[in-house]
Amino acid sequence: MKQLPPEDEDRIDAFTEHLWLHHGSSENTQAAYRSDLRRFCEYLLPQKTPLLEVDELILQDYLLWRRTQGLSPRSTSRFLSSAKKFFQFAVKQKWLAHDPTAKLKRPKLPQSIPHSLSEADVENLLQAPETDTPIGLRDRTMLEVLYATGLRVTELVRLQYDQVSRQQGLVRVVGKGDKERLVPLGEEALEWLERYLKHGRPALTDKQSPWVFVTKRGSLLTRQAFWYRLRHYAETAGIYAHLSPHTLRHAFATHLLNHGADLRVLQLLLGHSDLSTTQIYTQVARERLQALHAQHHPRG
Repeated sequence: MKQLPPEDEDRIDAFTEHLWLHHGSSENTQAAYRSDLRRFCEYLLPQKTPLLEVDELILQDYLLWRRTQGLSPRSTSRFLSSAKKFFQFAVKQKWLAHDPTAKLKRPKLPQSIPHSLSEADVENLLQAPETDTPIGLRDRTMLEVLYATGLRVTELVRLQYDQVSRQQGLVRVVGKGDKERLVPLGEEALEWLERYLKHGRPALTDKQSPWVFVTKRGSLLTRQAFWYRLRHYAETAGIYAHLSPHTLRHAFATHLLNHGADLRVLQLLLGHSDLSTTQIYTQVARERLQALHAQHHPRG
């Protein structure tokens, strides 16, 4: 990582702190914005141009440079989002008189269809952990809770005791933008959670901790560690399709729609602020129905 001018580092620090204080942005969001802005500043180093002296022409040159480097339109769109938010903040702070990104438009992106697993694949994945060990019992419970609730992975690994009502079978989730939602656990996930809390967690650690899912040392399980475990269980289950940290979240949404769930209910469960974000799953469900029709209808 290259050394940036101290004033640029200070401006980026102030911006990311603002994201946390005033917008409740997650650590992942802050890290993404910081990474985008630092990469841009590294590009500016040979030109000896401070971040606050950037104009529209320099930004256009940078966007062209990104294209020559083979960077994807999606990552460029994210950079523009980061840059726009930073320079809007800079104008509000009176560091700048004008926003150099004001006339720049983000590239139009094709709406990507999230990859999902079949219900049979999910069942195989859920049964992959060896539940006679504390780690296996923890992992099985995490997979069950993830599939039953559609939580984001960060929301899952950071789940705390006071967010779970075992009596009511509900999870209280604080998601993006500090927005709170209640999600049902379902009987199966609740049974596994009770079993893990009774037999699995005490065998892992006797340390006092607010986290539901912990490591052998009683510390917070990271997103990366859980993702590694997920890939391991996918291989064990013989699942070689593309997986992402959101795979079970996508399966949760798609399978609910396939079984007749209402789109607005799904929006609430997933914690989407905009219904259009949820609507992408209707295409997944529609394609599944078309495939079933083609497979089973006599004139399919």
